[in-house]
Amino acid sequence: MRLRRPAEFRRVWATGRSWAHPLFILWAVPNNLTQTRIGLTASRKVGNAVARNRARRLLREAARLLYPYIPAGWDIVLVARGYLLAASAPQVVAALEQVLKRAELWETQKMECS
Repeated sequence: MRLRRPAEFRRVWATGRSWAHPLFILWAVPNNLTQTRIGLTASRKVGNAVARNRARRLLREAARLLYPYIPAGWDIVLVARGYLLAASAPQVVAALEQVLKRAELWETQKMECS
């Protein structure tokens, strides 16, 4: 499930906590729902439209692969940084895993997706 509305992103930025990595910034806040929602964003600082779309695709794929390990009940926003474009997909997955563990948003036992 994704965050889509600007108000949802603003709520995460206003009330959430952040963890920085050279490739992206992770913002998270509890959402009192039974599932975790993830939103992606890339500003113009990242590059032109093609670069921003590639950055979002890399983050989306990493989040898709790691989603079963994220506990339910969180709103997460991933903000791309410019260095993300130089990284490979496995590097982005490893970086996201590292930040999720640092943020204590990692369950070692894989949850079933429905």
